[in-house]
Amino acid sequence: MPILDLYNHSEKRRNLAHFAAIASLAAVDGEVNAQEMRLLEKFANKLDISEAEFKEVMKKSNKYPIDPQNSFEKRMERLYDLFKIIFADNEVDDDEMVLLKKYAIGLGFPSDKADKIIGKSIAIFSGKIDFEDYMYLIKH
Repeated sequence: MPILDLYNHSEKRRNLAHFAAIASLAAVDGEVNAQEMRLLEKFANKLDISEAEFKEVMKKSNKYPIDPQNSFEKRMERLYDLFKIIFADNEVDDDEMVLLKKYAIGLGFPSDKADKIIGKSIAIFSGKIDFEDYMYLIKH
């Protein structure tokens, strides 16, 4: 059954596309580890992904397009979710960086802005932020 037959609602479609992108990032290094699988299951629940959809997405042969969001906040939320799955193993490898940049551009960020957002996000997720940024994040 084609994946498009599994949904017909646009929000559901966006959620499924987002989940598929997260799953692709989790699998980019060859295999989904146990911690990444737990996060994928959590995201599936959060995004209302059925068991059948989950299995379909997890097939290695599937490739899904990125579904861009209109609002900046929604795009940032999608990137945040991706960083959570990437940092499940506490590291970002080169393949994940390439896919992350493609995903950010696919969401509608210009290349230079995507680089800045990714750089700052890596600093935040890896704990390598300076004190001023830390204070800003705490206050806002």
